[in-house]
Amino acid sequence: MLRFIFLNVPIFLLFSCSKAKVDLQTKIPDAGVPFTKYTIAAGQQFCNDNIYNTTSYSELKFLAKFDSSAIYTTIDPGRQNDINKLYGFSDNNTTHHLFSARFGWRWSNNALRLFGYIYNNGLNDFKELGTVDLGKENVCAIQVTSTAYHFLLNGKTDSLPRTSTTIKAEGYKLYPYFGGYESAPHTINIFIKEL
Repeated sequence: MLRFIFLNVPIFLLFSCSKAKVDLQTKIPDAGVPFTKYTIAAGQQFCNDNIYNTTSYSELKFLAKFDSSAIYTTIDPGRQNDINKLYGFSDNNTTHHLFSARFGWRWSNNALRLFGYIYNNGLNDFKELGTVDLGKENVCAIQVTSTAYHFLLNGKTDSLPRTSTTIKAEGYKLYPYFGGYESAPHTINIFIKEL
């Protein structure tokens, strides 16, 4: 009888069901790998080094860090809640205003807030993920599934829907961008390290 149990335990484990879960744990790379500094000049919206790079992601992981230049006031007070763009990718082999997923950010109510920010078939949606501290390294990731983008911010995960038909996110990289509708009121520096 014991022989039967021991021989069948591996078969049971092989065929037993487990609840699917999203695992976005991120290993931090060696400290010697430098951050890339992206600068959005005063009066501009696009950052330096905003080059076209094709991508194919099942997951994009990176560290993001902001300095005090992330504190700003918009010219039109009604635009303070506009979401600036941090980092991400277009999807479905089309433009980012049709299909995309990226992190967004803004300074509002005396805090730096990060967002999940997406487009599905031209329709925009976003969700606040949390506040972060200036000068702190933040672990960020976007995981792609057939029906959702899962956003990780410092160990906390949230999701937004995905309607793209490609298995992976197929498109091009999206870099830091200021706006909304207004341009950067002063020079803004953002530091990113892909993992």
